[in-house]
Amino acid sequence: MSHANAALTPRARLRLARLVVDEGWSVSMAAKMFQVSWPTANRWSSRYAAAGPTAMSDRSSRPHHSPAKTP
Repeated sequence: MSHANAALTPRARLRLARLVVDEGWSVSMAAKMFQVSWPTANRWSSRYAAAGPTAMSDRSSRPHHSPAKTP
């Protein structure tokens, strides 16, 4: 599930990524159509190209480790 301020839902991310990867659209055109920045459109299309539709879900923003954590 997307957070409240997400520019794209997982379904919209998948549509954007398929246009770029499968249909041959430029990242710029897809970004303009979905009203997101070029880096955002590039991120989602790259993830789709690498891992397919399963990569369209949100990732955790929780840190993997906290080296400065107090005991």
